[in-house]
Amino acid sequence: MTMPTLGLIHNSATLVPIFTEIAARVMPADVKLLHFVDESTIKNTIAAGHLQKSTMRQVVRLVGSAFDAGCDVAMVTCSSIGKAVEMAAELYDQPVLRVDRAMAEKAVASGTRIGVVATLSTTLQPTADLVRRVAAEQGKQIEIVEHLCEGAFQAVMAGDGATHDRIVSEGLTEGMKGVDAIVLAQASMARVVASLPEGAVSAPVYASPELGMEHARTVLAGLGK
Repeated sequence: MTMPTLGLIHNSATLVPIFTEIAARVMPADVKLLHFVDESTIKNTIAAGHLQKSTMRQVVRLVGSAFDAGCDVAMVTCSSIGKAVEMAAELYDQPVLRVDRAMAEKAVASGTRIGVVATLSTTLQPTADLVRRVAAEQGKQIEIVEHLCEGAFQAVMAGDGATHDRIVSEGLTEGMKGVDAIVLAQASMARVVASLPEGAVSAPVYASPELGMEHARTVLAGLGK
């Protein structure tokens, strides 16, 4: 029996240690990880202000590269390019996963007023759209409260993590009052939640990396059955 292999497609090398650490906790010991990093997918999306066809083609190619390298399942760890991930899933026979799908399902199950917090507008919209679509699939009426943490992404890109964390914590505590669940559009925001004092955020907060990896574990376990 060959070792099951999960291919993780990232838009930043900073995500490699984050997902490696989660895998060490949630994945069976026999699962092998292969990381593929291409910063162009997010940088070109931010520059254009939307997901371009050229970036969609690149995502499809990256997924193909993961399968060519021997991966059994491919998961794309960026929410901004979710539409391209779904396109790739139509083109390949092996499972192609969105990292944020499980998070959206969990949020929809938690209530009807769902907050979506992001540091980039190009990530806010696709994440909110995914939550809406999951709710529609389940026949559930929901209200989405969107909050863009202006300036946070620029701060972290400039190496100012403290300013990023302050802006995001304000968004979580001030911008998300009265919601039933909070969805983090970016994996990098999860550390801010962990640093907040207990009770600072009243609603459950869902981040994609952990939930996405747990879902990938389930998919890998179902292969060959």
